Amino acid sequence: MTSYATASARADLSELRRLKSLLPPELRSWVTIEASPGVNPPLITSEEIGKDQVEVQVDLAKWDALALDQRNLLFWHEVARIQNDTIPKDGWEMAALAIGLGGAVGELWVQDGLLLMLALGLCGVSGWRLYARNNSEKTLREAIEADEKAIALATRFGYSLPNAYKSLGSALKILVEQSKNKKERRRYELRLDALKKSAAKAKARSKGEAY
Repeated sequence: MTSYATASARADLSELRRLKSLLPPELRSWVTIEASPGVNPPLITSEEIGKDQVEVQVDLAKWDALALDQRNLLFWHEVARIQNDTIPKDGWEMAALAIGLGGAVGELWVQDGLLLMLALGLCGVSGWRLYARNNSEKTLREAIEADEKAIALATRFGYSLPNAYKSLGSALKILVEQSKNKKERRRYELRLDALKKSAAKAKARSKGEAY
């Protein structure tokens, strides 16, 4: 008799293969999908793991609790982030900031003005890059743009426009309810508000085209 663990592992592998099939053909050669490692990871996220190679990581334990259509739309949101080139790149900024700070302290000790300026410049560039990457308004704008593109991807894969909006909206509602972090919950709420406005505009356009 197949053990529960074996059956669960097979189900997880089947879901990862299914998600792979939802990738647009142009992404399949360089985007991989894996189960998230670690404890209490995000539901779904992406990261660059090498030159021209991106990995989508899914917390399958939380993922399986969502309806199929909700999973699809959240996955296409992540695909849209990849297409929009808004996923985190190699984190050179933190290393550069540490080197710059270390260099600045060292040059203060030896009193080399030129090298001190270079070290401070490195700190400034890496610090600005870190700020830009983590800017909440920019992150929210990118997420809303990815939601819009996820809707377009869903229609490319056979969804009607109303069903695509409904599936993503219901998924975001669940994320709002489940989020324990106040800031994270607020981001989901803002995404949901933007999605509702977009759906209303799309509905108005379809009515106008009907006449």
